[in-house]
Amino acid sequence: MRNSLQFFWPQILCFILLTFQYEVETKSTIEACNASDSCTSLLSYVLPWDSKVSQIATRFHVNVSDILASNSLFPITSSSAHQILRAKTLVKIPIFCSCVDGIRRSMSTTYTVHAADTAASISEAYGGLVSIEQINIANSINGTNPLTSGDTLVIPLPCTCFNNVNNGETAVYMSYVVQRRESLSSIASKFGTTFSDLETVNGFWEATVDPGDILSVPIAACSSATLKWYDESMIVPNGSYTLTASKCIKCSCEPMDITMRCVPSGLDVPCYNLRCKQSNLIIGNECVEHSQTACNLIQCVYRGHRGGKILSSMKNSSYLQCPDNLCHSGASCWAFSSYPEDPFGMSPKSSPSLPLPVSKASLSASNGRLGQFLINVLQIFLFLKFILIF
Repeated sequence: MRNSLQFFWPQILCFILLTFQYEVETKSTIEACNASDSCTSLLSYVLPWDSKVSQIATRFHVNVSDILASNSLFPITSSSAHQILRAKTLVKIPIFCSCVDGIRRSMSTTYTVHAADTAASISEAYGGLVSIEQINIANSINGTNPLTSGDTLVIPLPCTCFNNVNNGETAVYMSYVVQRRESLSSIASKFGTTFSDLETVNGFWEATVDPGDILSVPIAACSSATLKWYDESMIVPNGSYTLTASKCIKCSCEPMDITMRCVPSGLDVPCYNLRCKQSNLIIGNECVEHSQTACNLIQCVYRGHRGGKILSSMKNSSYLQCPDNLCHSGASCWAFSSYPEDPFGMSPKSSPSLPLPVSKASLSASNGRLGQFLINVLQIFLFLKFILIF
């Protein structure tokens, strides 16, 4: 008998540990609130199984295009909704975070119960973002009111706003389910934040986290607050984009960069007013003009939209140093004659971000210099021909 116990002891111990693990209450971050304001928040959703983008959108009651934008998947095509993402893929889900009964949470997601469903299987379908107990409490499921096929359940999902600020900088908060073998340090490194920020935001008194804990992770974001837009405000998390102006304009916030960049989306939608007035530049384009004392960077920038019209303006920046191989005198940023507003949703690819305050001239400027060069050559040729004749 003793030998039998010695043989089965490792299995018994493992069972006890696993049972204890599921009985331990998981930690989660709850933001108290007493106002009716709301914000855009994110869920970090680890797919429990292979899913199409359209299935994920239906699961969380969000648009396919919003999922693509939050995960920086572009362009958007007719087949985008059918793209299959594999199990264990981390997908960012944008949700609307409201104040409900004094607590920040999202109550806009619902689920229709199927015959084989249990509270445990529904919790698994949502990647552990909602617990069995939360599902039961939110829907008053108990012994006298059991889970029934065909029922519509409210799925209470975690979210936080914290005024969209972290350490004085703009941020969007993402609810993240801790995975096996993860720590606060590894999670901070994964999402470009710090160990101390995670401790502070989540109010942890200890540095350890367990699988299933739900953290609020601050994601640096770009804001339009200082861009002087007309009647439009926007916050875009790092590594994502958003579509605005009837999907004509794509505004992105690149990884490790907190400057908003807006360009024509290039989608198959009717778009007008994409060209800055009295210039050769379309929104997102830039060119360089070189003077004797400075290098002038000229940009056509997005300024919001009003009544179906896209607003833009020219932005000028001067720099003392300008590489000779990038700047040439006579570069043309301005129109030689009046141009009709661009009726298409397409534009030349905008130039890359500037490692220094100077970038190469846009295609528009290059074409302008080439045209001027050919005109000069033609004039010289005609002058020589005139001399030879006489």
